Amino acid sequence: MRAIELSAPSLDGLRAVNLPQPEPGPGEVLVRMRAASLNFVDLAVATGRYPVPRFPLIPVADGAGEVAEVGAGVTEFAVGQRVIPHSKPLWVGGPARLETSRATRGVVLPGSLAEYVVLPASALVPTPAHLNDEAAATLPIAATTAWRGLRAANVRPGSVVALIGTGGVSVLALQLAKAAGATVVITSSSDEKLERARALGADYTINYRSTPAWDEAVREMTGGNGADLVIETGGTQTFGRSVNAAAAGGTVFVIGFVTGTTAQADLFAIMTKELNVQGNTTGSVADLRDVARAIAASKIAPVVDKTFPIGETPQAYAYLAQGGQHFGKIAIAHEGR
Repeated sequence: MRAIELSAPSLDGLRAVNLPQPEPGPGEVLVRMRAASLNFVDLAVATGRYPVPRFPLIPVADGAGEVAEVGAGVTEFAVGQRVIPHSKPLWVGGPARLETSRATRGVVLPGSLAEYVVLPASALVPTPAHLNDEAAATLPIAATTAWRGLRAANVRPGSVVALIGTGGVSVLALQLAKAAGATVVITSSSDEKLERARALGADYTINYRSTPAWDEAVREMTGGNGADLVIETGGTQTFGRSVNAAAAGGTVFVIGFVTGTTAQADLFAIMTKELNVQGNTTGSVADLRDVARAIAASKIAPVVDKTFPIGETPQAYAYLAQGGQHFGKIAIAHEGR
């Protein structure tokens, strides 16, 4: 089968290869991959900023495809059915456990840049019927993370959600939060992206280039209260502002480290506002199934900024690496579709 391998922690290490086609065992499913989508973790793996046990590896955690063959005992899926493999296939449900949550596709396990992949049937979720493969491929990390953030803060009509940037998680969180009846504040360095966010339903937008104290702007826009949920994507340069932007009793949902992993914050603010600061490592298959159902029910269309053919995988990574160029997600389409 055709695949892309990453032979070293460098974008120059991406190469096309031919590998033996895997076969499903009992309880397993052979999935023909149709599309993949990039996340920051994929770029971090490919640039040496995220540890992996060994090279070469088949990269990219997220993807979507269709069932090509089922192993013995599999009854819940049929050949030809469109499915989404979860990025953490061993984490079926319940709270995170290191032995299951660390087993990530494209890091420890084979990822989505292969023509075929074998996975436990318990790791698959049916694809919402209204989504194409590229849109479906955005769900495992971005949608699951956004969903868990909204659930952690019990977002409901009247809640205020603050989002940093317009990457995949933030844009999907915007769409899910609006479907839940929340008020959404979103930031970006681009007025054009903020206009696109308003078209998706954002209530307030902040250009953090022209308004560096975006946390104060969030508080001002909310009558001094702040946001019930801040999805913290930035790390070093944004964490302190996220704490300040949060409302009393609010949640700072920490999901990213784009500007670094070391941060400072006012502990007095965390204590006196009784904030819930929660880390996140995506979520379980059960969480992915829940958000897929929510997306199907609300007919949410994940935003795919640009799709690259698999033969242009290095260019897709380079586009993500430029930073601030995309709005929503970057997809990679397998050939022979």
